[in-house]
Amino acid sequence: MRTLLYTLLTFTAQFLTAQTATKEQIISDLPEIEITEGINLHIISPEPIQFVDLSTEKLTGDLPAANIARIKITDHPDSDEKGKIKTLPVFFNGNIGIITVVAQSFIAQYKVVYKNQENLNTITNIHIQPEAMQPVEFEKMVFSNLELRKFAMDIIQKKSEKNPIREEKNLKLSFQLNNVYVISDYIFLDMTIKNNSNLGYDIEDLKFSLEDKKIHKATNNQSVDLTPILQLNPQKHFRKNFRNIYVFKKFTYPNSKVMMIRLIEEQLSGRTIEMKVNYSEILKADTF
Repeated sequence: MRTLLYTLLTFTAQFLTAQTATKEQIISDLPEIEITEGINLHIISPEPIQFVDLSTEKLTGDLPAANIARIKITDHPDSDEKGKIKTLPVFFNGNIGIITVVAQSFIAQYKVVYKNQENLNTITNIHIQPEAMQPVEFEKMVFSNLELRKFAMDIIQKKSEKNPIREEKNLKLSFQLNNVYVISDYIFLDMTIKNNSNLGYDIEDLKFSLEDKKIHKATNNQSVDLTPILQLNPQKHFRKNFRNIYVFKKFTYPNSKVMMIRLIEEQLSGRTIEMKVNYSEILKADTF
């Protein structure tokens, strides 16, 4: 029995290692991308890029956006016939170097090959494909923005609850907390705003904060702002119904405080509505 248990544990450990470990890469197995002088190559990632490593000074790059790496052949100064400094690209033959892109949950590496400028088929941008992604093991149960967005999409595809956890009505507005979900250290708030007037609504801000339940003096109120790490839909204007998912890193608060949610409309109308959420309602969050 002991031998069988040992064998089972060994097999399980080997299986989990095979599922999570990042396999070794050798240069000859890396996918190739072509680059030429005077043309920027844009590498587009499905997740925010943490950093980019260029193995050679022959390549230069930057991050113009969170999920885009811009790479080019490094320009080097040279002199023209009159001795004036000018900038000329360095020409190469064959392999130039290696580009390594590290995102939130994966690493992708490419072998860079020089392509002559006269070739009109030079690629100017590539999307990192799943087959080029190797998983990177970070802290347990830390999800990337891409994964959090997928979870949020799964939630919003469900029908909203007929009986929301909280609902506030004012100025022909209905402000609902449909449900609260939790996965690992992340809290998802499923919220709906219903506009029962004929006047469209322009969201100026949706503020989340922790505040004292009982305020004796305004100066004694200790308010702590809560900022979602992700919202599924950045839309600001709607006419009748607007549903969105807001994601927070895990937070706790005592019974003496409540989570205050304030929906603020752009001026001049300025319709504002507030909702208080007790901690007990967060603790009852569903898992998914």
